[in-house]
Amino acid sequence: MSRPVSWLFRAGELAAEAGLALRDAKRSYRTLPRETWQRMRTDAFGADPSGWRLHRVRNSPHFVDGSFRNPVATRRLAYAHTPLALMRTKLAVDPNRRTPAAAVPVHRLLPMELATPPASGLRLTWLGHATVLAELDGVRVLFDPVWSERCSPFDWIGPKRLHPVPLPLAELGPVDVVVISHDHYDHLDMPTVRTLAAGDAVFAVPLGVGAHLEHWGVSPRRIVDLDWWETAELDGLRLTATPARHYCSRGPRPSGRFLWSSWVVEGKRHRLFHSGDSGYFPGFAEIGRRFGPFDATMMQVGAYSEHWPEVHLTPEEAVQAHRDLGGDVMLPVHWGTFDLAPHPWEEPAERVVAAAQDAGVTLALPRPGRPFEPAAPPTAKLWWRSVAAAPSGADLLVPDGLAPGPATVPDTPAALTAAPARPDAPLAEARPTADQSPGQDGEVPLF
Repeated sequence: MSRPVSWLFRAGELAAEAGLALRDAKRSYRTLPRETWQRMRTDAFGADPSGWRLHRVRNSPHFVDGSFRNPVATRRLAYAHTPLALMRTKLAVDPNRRTPAAAVPVHRLLPMELATPPASGLRLTWLGHATVLAELDGVRVLFDPVWSERCSPFDWIGPKRLHPVPLPLAELGPVDVVVISHDHYDHLDMPTVRTLAAGDAVFAVPLGVGAHLEHWGVSPRRIVDLDWWETAELDGLRLTATPARHYCSRGPRPSGRFLWSSWVVEGKRHRLFHSGDSGYFPGFAEIGRRFGPFDATMMQVGAYSEHWPEVHLTPEEAVQAHRDLGGDVMLPVHWGTFDLAPHPWEEPAERVVAAAQDAGVTLALPRPGRPFEPAAPPTAKLWWRSVAAAPSGADLLVPDGLAPGPATVPDTPAALTAAPARPDAPLAEARPTADQSPGQDGEVPLF
């Protein structure tokens, strides 16, 4: 007599089979003739660089053997994990923990709150995920703007917002510069770009990415394509594309002709850093030596996993990168808006607070939509706990009664020192072997 198989295990097997089929389908896409692929793709997939833009891509020192390379050897997916292993990780996490248990307490931003210039000359407004409005020495800069309901090439499938945008795009007002870190859907959103293109903003993008914008109707005269370490003067600001450890792709047929980057923005009095998406690497210290210190850094802290430890920062790595950069105030971004990785919804916030306390780093943790000035960061309240599915035991890395003060976060208390490591702690042992091409092996979801 055969033993009964649990429905959960059987569901995992079926999901793994589906994942293998999808992987094979992706591989088949790569063999399609270019003409066939062009007919299949939607506008949201964008366009490949051509003409002078392609010439610049091919002549970049970071473009090797037909593809952009990471600054250090990098795998998109570590350990050659199979779809079954990924599914097991997803099943191991309580699905109720992946999303908030109640409505996220978004601050409904009103245009009048932005009508008066910041007293210090610098104001940041986190609008969810990696989208930040920076008012910097009289210039309005918008980083990685995404206003769509889903980060996907389609409006009926793909990761959906877990909270509304704090401010309708029509109420945002004029934007001087739009900065794009890379072309993944949760950072480069076609409908948002098309709306912003109706204004007067200049778009600063990494090499190749301007092809997408031009395909969507942005005038090439308003697109500035930069390679790593290249600088442009825009509206009284100095913008520099700086290295990051990630990759680009907007469709099932990957292209190595699009660069990814972090960004340095320098005004007359203030300096900002936006990480985009990146794994940890020594380049943060080099950026800090060249351009630091920074009044504020906007650091990616969410969507990490043991399955892709080299292309996304964990919260602890983000805090260390902030210190490498010589940052003053750190604004954690890239968490809480989309479910993109198998970790609890609130875990990035919990872990970044604990890491900041241990390192003596000043955090700003506003609700989405709440403006603040880094010169006087707000008292950090653990607002996410009121809507998160109740964690238990060691999941509470920060005791309920402890919230960081308005300035430097206090040292780690003894209770935190004894807290056990999280399952997705930084994986120092995840290093590519010598025969692996940097940045090319394996696949992960397009976030």
